[in-house]
Amino acid sequence: MNIQKSFEVQEQGTLYVVPTPIGNLEDITYRALTTLKEVSIVAAEDTRNTRKLFTHFEITTPLISYHEHNKLARENELMSALAKGESIAIVSDAGMPAISDPGYELVQAAIDQAFTVVVLPGANAALCALVGSGLPSKEFLFYGFLPRKKKEKVEELNRLKSNKATLLFYESPYRVKDTLKNVYEVLGNRNVTIARELTKRFEEYVRGTVQEVSEWAASNELKGEFCLVVEGNTDETNESEVENWWEEISIVDHINHYMQEENLPSKEAIKRVAKDRNLPKREIYQEYHVK
Repeated sequence: MNIQKSFEVQEQGTLYVVPTPIGNLEDITYRALTTLKEVSIVAAEDTRNTRKLFTHFEITTPLISYHEHNKLARENELMSALAKGESIAIVSDAGMPAISDPGYELVQAAIDQAFTVVVLPGANAALCALVGSGLPSKEFLFYGFLPRKKKEKVEELNRLKSNKATLLFYESPYRVKDTLKNVYEVLGNRNVTIARELTKRFEEYVRGTVQEVSEWAASNELKGEFCLVVEGNTDETNESEVENWWEEISIVDHINHYMQEENLPSKEAIKRVAKDRNLPKREIYQEYHVK
């Protein structure tokens, strides 16, 4: 159990998680600027990118790199600084650290060692896209980047297919067209919004059905950072019936369904069937292979 009183006086340092603008520098908060100026070190995903921000706002705090390729090596160094009473801020290139960006492991390490972690509010592309989409925002699921390979992407979309929450994805401009195609194939012709270059000069929302937005994407040059907001499942079919669609078929047919419809190898299909039916994988394997 861990109880944190964020602003009690303490001898150890504090880890500050500081969001930075996703395009428009005016979106940084006064509190973020004050924090970045007062901490001892700022750990940045890309020091060259963060230095531009620092130059604009006349911040002179020392920068060190903290990214996907060196985060484990940096962790001990940063934990030692906190233990000595030095406060640290972590920033990503844009938006909230740890949301599809480095930061989760550092926060986890700080909590594990009983250091205080203070998260500042600020810019986030996914939430801007959700609200601007006009799609329901009462319940939503942020996924981040879907897998690059089609097979894994289709598997994830199938897993999300029955979810009634609005779905939020980040996507590269080079993969948006293919992802829209996959969404159409797996989720159907739902309402969808593409949000591009949020807060920047060329900010753009494209709203419509998956088919309409796909046609738009096919005839336009796609540039910038993309958020894809997809309507949740609105099918009123009884959820238990959907979840247990396999009850009326044999185990062998259940396995064959995954192999044929989702192009899974027999080993993976057997795992899925065992999970669906809450049965030992060994039992499913024997049913399929032993005649």
